[in-house]
Amino acid sequence: MSLAAPQKRTSRKKPAAEGFSSQSWSKNSVVKSPPKSGAFTERPTSPTAFRKFYERGDFPIALEHDTKGNKIAWKVEVEKLDYHHYLPLFFDGLRETSHPYEFFARQGVHDMLEHGGSKILPVIPQLIIPIKSALNTRNRKVICTTLKVLQHLVVSGDLVGEALVPYYRQILPILNIFKNNNLNSGDGIDYSQQKRENIGDLIQETLESFERQGGEDAFINIKYMVPTYESCMLN
Repeated sequence: MSLAAPQKRTSRKKPAAEGFSSQSWSKNSVVKSPPKSGAFTERPTSPTAFRKFYERGDFPIALEHDTKGNKIAWKVEVEKLDYHHYLPLFFDGLRETSHPYEFFARQGVHDMLEHGGSKILPVIPQLIIPIKSALNTRNRKVICTTLKVLQHLVVSGDLVGEALVPYYRQILPILNIFKNNNLNSGDGIDYSQQKRENIGDLIQETLESFERQGGEDAFINIKYMVPTYESCMLN
């Protein structure tokens, strides 16, 4: 006479309970992990006005190759451009990540800032939304490009740095999020520092440029938005 094998008791897996709910306090309960905040997650981008104008042939630019690489061949003198029209469009193109849009937008901005002089200051209010949109993509490459442009912008003309101070509340929140986003490569070589593509270092440089060029109210406004920032002029 054969004895039946004893049946094993199968324990049912309890469903995970939401944190701080009544179920989470029961014995042997499994609590769900909190969701990720997504602060560093890239955001989807909408098509830029820069791309539309470029594809329509509305920009007086062409691509030129020389021994040093690619550069923009302007069909008119940069100083004679309508900065109120063109500069915000080129800033809007900073969100682009594909060639040739990314190259034309980035290089076009630097060329216009280099030759703009007194034409830049009146256009500052029109540049804030494109700057904020570029930073809000949370794309590391786009953020690095935008930070380098901001460093160029504050020294591009008289009082430009001070004119940006009222807009720190729109520009600096993303910088505060990524300020400590440095790569720790240990004993290895951090090539991002050589290429000036380390976000944390670029943010520190940008904030210091803002403080130097922003006048007496710059530091307190930076400190309000980026509490961990320490003055480069007071210390």
